[in-house]
Amino acid sequence: MKKRGLPADILGSVTPLNQVIWPALRIRQANPGECDLFSKILLTVSFLSAPVFLHAQARPTAVRTASVQVGAGFSNANTDYLPNRVNGLTIYADYDFFHHLGIEGEFRYVKDGGTNIYEKTYEIGPRYSRTYGRFSPYVKGLYGRGVFNFTYRGEQTANLAYNLIGVGGGVDYRLLRFLNLRGEYEYQHWFDFPPNGLTPSVVTIGAAYRF
Repeated sequence: MKKRGLPADILGSVTPLNQVIWPALRIRQANPGECDLFSKILLTVSFLSAPVFLHAQARPTAVRTASVQVGAGFSNANTDYLPNRVNGLTIYADYDFFHHLGIEGEFRYVKDGGTNIYEKTYEIGPRYSRTYGRFSPYVKGLYGRGVFNFTYRGEQTANLAYNLIGVGGGVDYRLLRFLNLRGEYEYQHWFDFPPNGLTPSVVTIGAAYRF
């Protein structure tokens, strides 16, 4: 009697299934009474794992393990010192080195238009992001140094530096393959700024070139 098996065209079209199912069928046909349970287990595992194999074969390069972007943006800040909000510039660079994890470096300069008061910050820290289509929301925690410039008693200009931490979040939108748009909010705490520290908050809208 001719042994019956799965059609060769089906087995040949899906290599991972062919490599696992065919040996199981041969074992079962050779020893129908002794290896029935074993062959059933192999067949079940094979069919359950088929989507994983097929997905891996269909998209072998879909996941990028590293990416770099460098950008700049317009910032509007509450300085926590002046009654009015001030404007300025932010420059940032992101290096996402492993799936959703990365690091961000950031420089920001915001200045009051009517006085010589400005805040300048240099920060770096980890960043966590996810991707949903063209949108990549993220959160970050930064540590750095802040410089505060102001006029003391209307005569002397003081330029003081303080350690700071910043937490923030936002979203990058992939407009083009190499261009991301960004909207972000960041909250900072400057240590030792008299009398109780300084807590600026900044909103930034920018764009970055993605390598």
